[in-house]
Amino acid sequence: MRRALELAERGWGRVAPNPLVGAVIVLGGEVVGEGYHGAWGGPHAEVEALKAAGDRSKGATLYVTLEPCHHTGKTGPCSHAIRDAGISRVVYAVGEANPEAQGGAAWLREQGVVVEQGACEQEAADLNAVHLSAHQRRRPYLALKYAMSLDGRLAEAPGRPTRLTHGDAIVEAHRLRAGYDAVMVGIGTVLADDPLLTVREWDAPRVPPRRVVLDGNLRTPLETKLVASAREVPVLIVGAEDAPAERARRLTDAGLDVRQVPRLPGVGLDLGAVLASLWETSVRSVLCEGGGKLGSALLAAGYVDRLYAFVAPLLLGEPGVPAFQLRPGQATREWRMMSRKELGPVTLLVLAPGSSAA
Repeated sequence: MRRALELAERGWGRVAPNPLVGAVIVLGGEVVGEGYHGAWGGPHAEVEALKAAGDRSKGATLYVTLEPCHHTGKTGPCSHAIRDAGISRVVYAVGEANPEAQGGAAWLREQGVVVEQGACEQEAADLNAVHLSAHQRRRPYLALKYAMSLDGRLAEAPGRPTRLTHGDAIVEAHRLRAGYDAVMVGIGTVLADDPLLTVREWDAPRVPPRRVVLDGNLRTPLETKLVASAREVPVLIVGAEDAPAERARRLTDAGLDVRQVPRLPGVGLDLGAVLASLWETSVRSVLCEGGGKLGSALLAAGYVDRLYAFVAPLLLGEPGVPAFQLRPGQATREWRMMSRKELGPVTLLVLAPGSSAA
């Protein structure tokens, strides 16, 4: 199953809105076929593995990271392909959340195939968290990415661009972008860094992520890289309902999509309304790249589903910009470590919310 999980990751950025799936076929203790879902609309992982195994599928065990589908879409049902190939046992990690695709496990049991579930269930659920979330709740899955110093600073000082990562860490950051529907920042990041927010250091994804800026007063300058490239890769500006209409027209005329949501007194944009607006535009996953004020507001509201912390081995101290700007009394959560990776001198910690703090 761990090999199937490794294979599934190869579809990152290529298969959405379909899930990431890998499959391995074993006969007599020997791997005789393996495959993964490599492109949206293309063969599913099980079909690729069955093709690789050929006649050796008969009587074999299929390990697959997600319950085999039982519906006809752009391809036929994997459940039928598995039965027809003579697979005698199926082990899947996590159940299918899409109602249209569910039922493969039960149908295979009815056909006399031994079906088991649960191997590496947590790892498989983490891998397909976006897919599972999209069918369990009506808001985008939200990941927060920080590049920060050992003392939790995002920059040397407010408004001062500070490069904390390079090399392999930059490549990994662009790989992450490729797997999300949208990349989001606050207006402070736009004014300080003038980012482009595209995927450049990794293979181009099937659909480039939409660039999203939370800009309550619609202050995004027309001279920014985002505006200059808006007709090539879409840019969505989310402002407040009470922002000046003239500014909204100026940005719209420049080729940007402008949406406006309520402003909460003393807080800023209504983040729940922001996520609802993104959901309405078919955004099912968002990678927020800060800054500290926006990231902390999302953390305080409990909207962060995954945290990518790129930690650089240096100390910035005052007046460095803190990554975590939570006020006393704001809700905190326990986090579980999903993975840790060394990217040259930078350490990437990937975390997800665990149980609530006592």
